[in-house]
Formats: sequence, structure tokens, C-alpha cells
Amino acid sequence: MAPRASWKGRMRLGEIAFGVKLYTAATTSDRIALHMINRRTGNRLRNELVDAGTGKPVADGDEVMGYEIDSGDYVLLEAEEIAAAVPDSDKTLSIESFLPCADIDTLYFDRPYYLAPADPASVEAFAVLRDGMERKKVAALARTVLFRRLRTLLIRPEGAGFIANTLNFDYEVRSAERAFTDIPKIEIKGEMLDLAEHIIDTKLGDFDPQAFDDRYDAALAELVKAKLEGRPPPRRKEAPREKVVDLMAALRESAKAAKGRKPAAKVPKRKAG
Repeated sequence: MAPRASWKGRMRLGEIAFGVKLYTAATTSDRIALHMINRRTGNRLRNELVDAGTGKPVADGDEVMGYEIDSGDYVLLEAEEIAAAVPDSDKTLSIESFLPCADIDTLYFDRPYYLAPADPASVEAFAVLRDGMERKKVAALARTVLFRRLRTLLIRPEGAGFIANTLNFDYEVRSAERAFTDIPKIEIKGEMLDLAEHIIDTKLGDFDPQAFDDRYDAALAELVKAKLEGRPPPRRKEAPREKVVDLMAALRESAKAAKGRKPAAKVPKRKAG
């Protein structure tokens, strides 16, 4: 049974339109949740809105959104004003263009969703678009009002349906030049580069998220289990201090060790669907 859809509407390409549903593809609900507790009473704590100037709690109905135009000076925006100003949703996911999958810059990816037909009458048109995009190896750029904001989605064929990623706006993505500006230009060549390539070849594999473990969540689970069983809380092992070594010598040692190992086993790819 399919999960509950987070959005329903119609996908439109020119004069073709059919019903679609969006399902959340990633969730954090399975992570271990910790709560703030009063140590003395054992009761949970609750968040309370407090006036920053008076220090007193704010009564229900006195909260209002505001945009700061100067330090401590705000333009107040009522909920009705915001609702009237933001784009209204016509529940239409309009395809604006297609682009080769190889041209996709994952830096702009925000949240992933699964896109499926909304009803039996939409299945055929849905399948025609999916199979056509699969054959051409393209993704679609589409726009719709999603959760009160006009969003651009990148839609790619995946198994029997599509994966739709909401995209970050251009102003939200920071330039890489600012992060890399202090990195000096160094030309690596000769034996050093050959050794690096050899080491990389011994570690080649395929991407499989199932092979990744959440060490933070696992550590919390073990801590909770130990406390319930009355055992001493586990403590992480301190990482050994790294020694300062010669880079070329380290590459040679790594390459030498890699010769005695079999090539890295390829991790199986995630099955579609």
C-alpha cells in the first residue's frame, strides 16, 4: 500500500495533462529522538514564546510575523496579508524544459520526492512521458506552488515512476570560489600522481546508501540500551594522533599495501522501485 501523498495535482506538458502525486522520499522520523527533561521532576519541558524586552510570556494571538528593517525596528506582517501576497497554487506541475541528465548540477538539490500517477486514468500518459524521457536520457524542469512557495523541481525517470527534487534558488547556493580562494595552485605529476591513481583504482566501487551506517544514531541507541540495563555507559575510543609523514613515502606505502589486496568489491546498486 502506497504511503500518504504529501501533494496532489496535475502535471502539464503543452496540451497534455494528467494527475500526479508527490510522496516524501526521505524522512528523519526513524532517528532516535531526545527530549529536554526537568532533572528534578522528570517531566518534559515545553517551548514558550517570551518577549525579549519584558521577559514575560506572550499570550496566544499576540504573535505576529515581522521583517527587521533596522536593529529592533520591524515591519509587522499579518498572516492574512502574507497569504494574500504569496503565489496561489493551481495544483499544476508545469514542465518548462528538458535537459540532459549529464548536465544536472547536484549542488542545487534540496528535497527528494517520488512522483507517481494519481489515478488509473493518468497511468498511460504518465508512462508515455516517463518512457520518452528514459529513452532520451533527459530530466524535466517543472514549476509549481509547493507548500505556499513557488518551487522549481527537477524530475527524472526512476523505475516505474519519477524522482522529483526541489531545487535551491540560485541566491541560496554559495559560490565555490569563496571557499576555494585560499587554495594555492599546485601541479601534481609524475610518480606522485601515478601512485594516487593506482590507490584510487584499488578502491573503485558503486554507490549504495545501504552500505552507510549512522554512527551517531547507533551510538545513542547503545547508550540508551546500556542505561536501561544498568550497565556503564559506553565511551568512544579516542582516535590515535596522526603522525606527520612525508607525502610521497605515504603514497608508496599505501600503493605497496594495496598490491597485496584484492580489488575492492563492487557494492550492488539499489534496486529500482
